[in-house]
Amino acid sequence: MADVNGISSQQNKMGAPSPLNNSIGRYGTIFMVVSTLVAFCVLGVELVNILFFDPYEDEYFLFRSAGILADTDISTLTYIMFGSLFVLLMMGLPLAFVTGGLGVVFVYLVGDQIMLNIIPSRIFPMMTNSDLAAIPLFIFMASMLERAGLIEEMFDVVYKWMGGLNGGLAAATILASTILAAMVGVIGAAVVTMGIIALPAMLKRNYDPEIALGSIMAGGTLGILIPPSILAILYAVVAQQSVGELYLGALAPGLLLSGLYIGYVLLRSYLKPDLGRAIPENERLSLSEKLRLLLKLVAPLSLIVVVLGLLFAGIATPVEAAGIGSFGAIIVAIMHGRFDLIALREASVTTVKASAMVLWIIFGASIFVGFYILQGGQAFINDAILGSGLSPYGILFVMMVLLVILGMFLDWVGILLLAVPIFVPIIKSLTFDGLFGFPAVEGDKVALWFGVLYLINMQMSFLSPPFGYALFYIKGVAPKEISMATIFRSSLAFLALQVVGLVLCILFPAIVTWLPELVYG
Repeated sequence: MADVNGISSQQNKMGAPSPLNNSIGRYGTIFMVVSTLVAFCVLGVELVNILFFDPYEDEYFLFRSAGILADTDISTLTYIMFGSLFVLLMMGLPLAFVTGGLGVVFVYLVGDQIMLNIIPSRIFPMMTNSDLAAIPLFIFMASMLERAGLIEEMFDVVYKWMGGLNGGLAAATILASTILAAMVGVIGAAVVTMGIIALPAMLKRNYDPEIALGSIMAGGTLGILIPPSILAILYAVVAQQSVGELYLGALAPGLLLSGLYIGYVLLRSYLKPDLGRAIPENERLSLSEKLRLLLKLVAPLSLIVVVLGLLFAGIATPVEAAGIGSFGAIIVAIMHGRFDLIALREASVTTVKASAMVLWIIFGASIFVGFYILQGGQAFINDAILGSGLSPYGILFVMMVLLVILGMFLDWVGILLLAVPIFVPIIKSLTFDGLFGFPAVEGDKVALWFGVLYLINMQMSFLSPPFGYALFYIKGVAPKEISMATIFRSSLAFLALQVVGLVLCILFPAIVTWLPELVYG
């Protein structure tokens, strides 16, 4: 909804569509209709072939497209497969069905209908992976806490604690987003929720719009890193890493970035107070009143500590911890008097929709990438990258840039399932001896280290103009007078801070690896 609102408000400002836009839209519609008719004709012919002709014989009806790409070399097949994917995504088709649909089509075009049997062999292992069951449980936990009104209470507490500082409201927004990230783990919900709650409060107190918008977007994307991140679970499943280790590895970088954001807004507001004035003296609370306010945070913070504590200590698996968190979220909502059947139904519906979207993308991308790797795509990419003459850190830099670029166009789950299965084997084959004399990365920690770097890259992609998702999430809830240009500018300083955090994690791998080593030895 945030994207739709943002686009419609931009169109209202621009006025009626131009004749050029009308022409493009008309020709695009004609192209879509013709393409659909051609596809149905081909599908009809192939259906006749499958039903009435033996696939092992030379007889067929009109034509047979099965196996027409069988002799195509892997380099040409790479351009055809990923070129088709790019074109269909640019036409606005949903990623979940594009990847799966193209995967099925290319399996048929390279092989035949018999080869389609590899599709269930790609899907069933995903369906039986127990770690994936944690995703709907964590989503339900976040949805229930949101509908219980705990996010507004949390922001109110943090705001009253930090409002006496210049830039304190922006810093409170980031701190509240950090706590929210430990409860939600879903980026869009965090950005939109904090935009609804915090943005009006900051603009009312004449905060600089760029500081206000940037702090909400940057804070909201912390859910990618800070446990229980949904993206971290998916990375662990695809890269065959421990979810607990990845959560521990991502915790310190997540808190590091949160600290950088808070330090930036406080320093800028201290040097230039007009960017964010402190609240008046008569509105500030005494220390005793502030301490009493903390009682509102006891229940949700206790839930976070219990869930993550059980997970980090190895007492509970990710699924068990998520189940405890879901049940705990209901208990917390009851304690705050916010639980009813309507809230339960809405949280359940939200969970089903979000989980279905994630699982469809997982299945579709698994078919597409799995078939590409089966055809020799992994070896082709390995030879192309490793044969480029770049150093391991040069290869890492190229991957980081590609991930950020992909993040501006594709859904984060799609990037994970399209890029990570190809990138991780390459990364594991490299040795990172340290850059400019800084510490090296231990061989058995490379996949964990790269996983956290990948999560930071996904954070960057959410803030990267012109297509970062967080930019459009915030546009959907921002006042009409705030333009997209202002939103773009507000993201740049925080994007630079994310680059600083990424560089620090590359130069000092212990930021990522020391906590997992401390806990798991």
